[in-house]
Amino acid sequence: MLAMITGLAAEAGLLKQLGCLVLAGGGTAAGAARQAEIAIAKGARALISFGLAGGLDPAMPPGTLVIPRQVLWGGHNFQTDAALCAALGGITCETILADDAIATQAEQKRGLHTASFATAIDLESGAVAEAASRHGLPFAVLRAICDPADSDLPPAALAALDAAGVIGLGRVTASVIRHPGQIPALLTLALHARTARTTLTGRIAALVARDALQPWASSL
Repeated sequence: MLAMITGLAAEAGLLKQLGCLVLAGGGTAAGAARQAEIAIAKGARALISFGLAGGLDPAMPPGTLVIPRQVLWGGHNFQTDAALCAALGGITCETILADDAIATQAEQKRGLHTASFATAIDLESGAVAEAASRHGLPFAVLRAICDPADSDLPPAALAALDAAGVIGLGRVTASVIRHPGQIPALLTLALHARTARTTLTGRIAALVARDALQPWASSL
């Protein structure tokens, strides 16, 4: 069985046509770790971290596909599975950085890129990589850049999620009322997120058309 671990419920919704086990961790590293262990307990024999990512490399615009050779998490480099990455379409970058907190400011992203040389950052891939390594399972990352390296995240983006990874309109509205000046940045982020989702949807459609993940879905 193949398991896809996401942060957001909306990301999980993009994977319906794949026919694999899909679990959303709620947008936290701890949640992703729990869901990875649940997936393995259910019989998963390969794990993929899937969804949006924050850009760290200023050369990578929103919608850039991220299939890294390695995940940097907690001071350790976890190597992705070469065959699984090839099935996803091939490695597109060397490193993705995993953290337990969102990189919210452009200056912070620049510092992380300088320190790690990572193309992007997300909250789930490190936990997924660690779980796969602990159980001796192949894993990979399939993500797309949402907020680019030169952008700051508006406050509403941080307040939006609940523990299940669902974006709450009420929380977004309350944040906008408190900080109305963030509306332009919020609209730009929405456009970037749509671009990233379009990239992921296109890649998933290609995987389904080629039945590319069948070996992991059926035989592992």
